[in-house]
Amino acid sequence: MPANLVIIPTLNEVDNIEKVVSAVFSLPVDFSVLVVDDESDDGTQRVLLRMAKENKRLHYMFRKGEKGLGRAYVAGFKWALGKGFDRIFQMDADLSHNPKDLIKLYETCHNDGFDMAIGSRYVKGVNVVNWPMKRILLSWFASKYVKLITGMPVEDATAGFVCYNSKIFKHLKLDKINFVGYAFQIEMKYKIFKLGYKIKEVPVIFTDREKGRSKMNAKIINEAIFGVLKLKLSNPKN
Repeated sequence: MPANLVIIPTLNEVDNIEKVVSAVFSLPVDFSVLVVDDESDDGTQRVLLRMAKENKRLHYMFRKGEKGLGRAYVAGFKWALGKGFDRIFQMDADLSHNPKDLIKLYETCHNDGFDMAIGSRYVKGVNVVNWPMKRILLSWFASKYVKLITGMPVEDATAGFVCYNSKIFKHLKLDKINFVGYAFQIEMKYKIFKLGYKIKEVPVIFTDREKGRSKMNAKIINEAIFGVLKLKLSNPKN
């Protein structure tokens, strides 16, 4: 039975995708990878097709017409559940998440019995490299804001480096995940927290991308700010 799947969403990541996938496959734990690509036009898909021929642990999903980080992950989660994976990981394609830290997340869920492990920038100080101070402050205050509004005991609510025990998805209804940007990351954590699952933050160092372009924009930030209020007011049960 398959055990560990890492889902990596991409949009024009030709400069990074081969490095990050190769780094995952070099780890001592047996990880498979699913790349969910949203119509990249820079050669990312050509790289994936070539790599998939060389390694059967690499899978890909080329989506057409549908955009958004949250939707990409939901599609990936459904694919993983259909294949019977025990643990599902999510990480960025731009090497801001160190693939070696997947081992920490794996051990937290597999060995220590947690249902969700979060690779956290803020659980022990501020562990961010090469970000401008303005962005560090925005991200840090956003996490404090989420914690204050929701009461969720998570220091890095917008973190995108996560391991899930697949049993979570027996109760978390993926079709009711509403947000597509960074608010998606908050929504997943909040709903899992409300369901009573065991969550642990694991300290990691986040390094800003060296190649490619960030997908951050004002719309994504606004969704996160106002999405937190919607989550709190809705008081979801699932």
